[in-house]
Amino acid sequence: MAGTVLSVLVAVGDSVTDGQDVVVLESMKMEVPVQSEGAGEVSEIHVQPGDFVNEGDPLLELK
Repeated sequence: MAGTVLSVLVAVGDSVTDGQDVVVLESMKMEVPVQSEGAGEVSEIHVQPGDFVNEGDPLLELK
């Protein structure tokens, strides 16, 4: 879903579980949580609050 990044809920080095909320987007005046697609450690974050993203854009990387 395309939208504007409202908040990034994790930081580089954080451990995340499969399905954990990692980013919150605003799309059509609704807050939409985005969940991780797997478990791992956050190695890189590609977005920050205020960025506009399109569906399929990488938001972060896990290792």
